[in-house]
Amino acid sequence: MSSPANAMQFVCPWPCLVVPTPKSVSTRSFAQTMVASQSKVSKMFAQALSNSCNIPASQLPKPCFKVFNERERLMTLQCRFSIDDAKYDDDDGRINRTGTLLIVGATIVMVVIGSGVLSLTLAIAQSRWIKDKKGRKHTKSTSTRSITVQDHHKTKIKQPKAKTKSNMEKTTSQEQPNSGTYVEPQYSGSRIKGDTITLDFVKKMMNDFKEQKYLDRGYASKILLQTKKILKALPSLVDITVPHGKHVTVCGDVHGQFYDLLNIFELNGIPSEENPYLFNGDFVDRGSFSVEVAFTLFAFKCMSPSAMYIARGNHESKSMNKIFGFEGEVRAKLNDKFVKMFAEVFNCLPLAHVINKKVFVVHGGLFSVDGVKLSQIRSINRFCEPPDEGLMHDLLWSDPQPLPGRGPSKRGNRCFCFGEDVTKRFLKDNNLDLVVRSHKSMHKGYEIQHDGKLITVFSAPNYCDKKGNKGAFIRFEAPDLKPNIITFEAVGVGD
Repeated sequence: MSSPANAMQFVCPWPCLVVPTPKSVSTRSFAQTMVASQSKVSKMFAQALSNSCNIPASQLPKPCFKVFNERERLMTLQCRFSIDDAKYDDDDGRINRTGTLLIVGATIVMVVIGSGVLSLTLAIAQSRWIKDKKGRKHTKSTSTRSITVQDHHKTKIKQPKAKTKSNMEKTTSQEQPNSGTYVEPQYSGSRIKGDTITLDFVKKMMNDFKEQKYLDRGYASKILLQTKKILKALPSLVDITVPHGKHVTVCGDVHGQFYDLLNIFELNGIPSEENPYLFNGDFVDRGSFSVEVAFTLFAFKCMSPSAMYIARGNHESKSMNKIFGFEGEVRAKLNDKFVKMFAEVFNCLPLAHVINKKVFVVHGGLFSVDGVKLSQIRSINRFCEPPDEGLMHDLLWSDPQPLPGRGPSKRGNRCFCFGEDVTKRFLKDNNLDLVVRSHKSMHKGYEIQHDGKLITVFSAPNYCDKKGNKGAFIRFEAPDLKPNIITFEAVGVGD
């Protein structure tokens, strides 16, 4: 059986049980009842899996449910009740109620509300019996891996859905005096030698991520701490200098689409001092591989700060991460400690960049008032969660509009839109030539507005696995800094 067509899928396409929502009961109450009735849900899962896989129910592994106390259960349902919905357009309005994702140890229980149905998906690792030399039976789990598919002259990478980390001992990785970073004994992935993050490490880490292997918590902690230190020393407005004959590449929202990030590097080259990138915010949430995207960008930043520039988007915040999936993903792949560590790093991200004093790059847009100077942006105290008003809020949330002046935004919450006249006044006041922003999905991957003075770039093709849009990035070459826009298709093949 399949899940509702309008519900966004976060996990592998294991068999799914669809239960009509009783009309007399609210969807929230029904979800709470289903989670509370663990034995009944287990039997329903077993029957659905048995029917779908042609496997006797008695041979199926027994689902494991974490026992929440009442307060924890209610908090989980209330905090994660809005992950995604067909009603949600690509503009990232604020909050709509649609469902909750519960990740419980090695078992994934997904509850998605859509069109009056409750979809429960149980993800169980495939396993097979093996025998050791003494003939004793053991089970060996097999995991889904990336699959390369040749299609005419294109190579496409099939993006399997993210899997959760199995129940392991909750060993906290930490720095040990005189002994380096603690690494779990069973870890076999990429390793950092000393405190230096090298290109070889980053490449191997990306390859591990491609095969859905996890980064050890000790190394994850090291990358986050180094990144925080580097970012904290930067101003809120960072100047990027591109020498004559050199270039910089600006990317828009990536939203956890790791395999599309790899495709950008395949098309445009790996980040380096000779091939620098600026990622313009919203690199987490929505997609299933936000942790992998974040560590990839952060590792390049640690390897060579001038090879990777990263801006803050409206999704690099606690409130958005709680709603749109990143917080849950971090808890599943790492642990609770890393939720706080990521939030601290996000608070250090710069708010905007200026390329050669001519191109202003920001995630959202311009301001609710005229006369804002670059010096004011540079001095913003950004080391906090985004406020609901003011310059920082405007930089992360505003959008352009075709009409002059300023108007209301469908995003709500004191958001607004600004016209061509606002853009031209800002550019004139600050001796700039162009505004580049992101924040909104575009069908072609980009859009040129305001008489050529503003470009929106969006780098998450087929956004949310359903939009069908292209992705894009922009190369600026000095000295003229003429925007060279490159578009690309999604490489992920949806399940």
